[in-house]
Amino acid sequence: MGGPGPRRARTSRERLVVTGRAGWMGMGRGAGRSALGFWPTLAFLLCSFLSATSPCKILKCNSEFWSATSGSHAPASDDTPEFCAALRSYALCTRRTARTCRGDLAYHSAVHGIEDLMSQHNCSKDGPTSQPRLRTLPPAGDSQERSDSPEICHYEKSFHKHSATPNYTHCGLFGDPHLRTFTDRFQTCKVQGAWPLIDNNYLNVQVTNTPVLPGSAATATSKLTIIFKNFQECVDQKVYQAEMDELPAAFVDGSKNGGDKHGANSLKITEKVSGQHVEIQAKYIGTTIVVRQVGRYLTFAVRMPEEVVNAVEDWDSQGLYLCLRGCPLNQQIDFQAFHTNTEGTGAHRLAAASPAPTAPETFPYETAVAKCKEKLPVEDLYYQACVFDLLTTGDVNFTLAAYYALEDVKMLHSNKDKLHLYERTRDLPGGAAAGLPLAPQPLLGALILLLALLPVFC
Repeated sequence: MGGPGPRRARTSRERLVVTGRAGWMGMGRGAGRSALGFWPTLAFLLCSFLSATSPCKILKCNSEFWSATSGSHAPASDDTPEFCAALRSYALCTRRTARTCRGDLAYHSAVHGIEDLMSQHNCSKDGPTSQPRLRTLPPAGDSQERSDSPEICHYEKSFHKHSATPNYTHCGLFGDPHLRTFTDRFQTCKVQGAWPLIDNNYLNVQVTNTPVLPGSAATATSKLTIIFKNFQECVDQKVYQAEMDELPAAFVDGSKNGGDKHGANSLKITEKVSGQHVEIQAKYIGTTIVVRQVGRYLTFAVRMPEEVVNAVEDWDSQGLYLCLRGCPLNQQIDFQAFHTNTEGTGAHRLAAASPAPTAPETFPYETAVAKCKEKLPVEDLYYQACVFDLLTTGDVNFTLAAYYALEDVKMLHSNKDKLHLYERTRDLPGGAAAGLPLAPQPLLGALILLLALLPVFC
């Protein structure tokens, strides 16, 4: 396997998930302005909000293409008829699942990547297709066991050899959903549909929130997609995707580390509790990600250096990214006012006080308070979020979601004096949070124009 052919085929597979022509996604530190352009990103997100809620089968398509072009089944080069046949099969699979994948980050990346590769290698759209094969497990001694990563693949060693210890920040999303940003702003948001949490030069994170009950404005995270971008000699492009009742302990290609590069072990997935708790260590960017399934829904927490958080080509394009800027003002819910209105009331009066329809079987206020205090004795915002979720959803699992979110803060936050927050972040009129500039007014007219052209993009 030392010849140039298999290496070229593997390199082509790396380009499938994120390609330069995709416009709204880049690779590694070299991502240019066009890869992070504001309007293509906004058009993609607006299309995502209108996306169908049916399950997307792109993971199956990715797996079948990978199995057809890796290991003992890999073609001698990516110009062979076998490689073109594998691409046609991949394209056919994506077309079959297109209706259920609108707004899916991995799906749109794969479609653009297939088009690029078929053009680059003169593959005809008409022709034979390859049959999917089962992917074989890597042999003993494979790169999965590698531990001799180069220094560049260890963030603290390579980026800060001659400087102070980096300042780490935390972002988390849990419950109905509640957001804690990198700057410790705490917000409760509606944000139904697909929303971006993080987008910088190294990784992208997108969540999809769905209604907890039919007709209710209460939502929770049902899907999570994380894309780790190709980085120097450390890691290949990797995609992690979790959904309700499916919390995998591997990337979508079946691997558990950063691929075939020398520093592949600087990106690793560890399953802490089967089907409930996964941890992803990305040492090359000093980042730790915790994904949990609590009840039916997902929670997300990340620890990331400020340098990585702010590694963006175009700051103005980051206005929609929740971990950095928080939720838009029109998506925020003042759950502290909700608590004031509901103290001492029974479930039958909640509908009038709640900013969102309540569940048919909600808890009385006193019962919700008692259940939350069992797990969260400090009456901070996590405790208040717990009470809010029980009153609006009637699902006792949201108590555990708030509890584990606080436990993740204790593990990931670098400032132990800021573990507990007591005051909800209040945004300024015009949609900007305190400390951040207001959005430039000329963008409003351009946004209206984009909305008029939305059917063209979607």
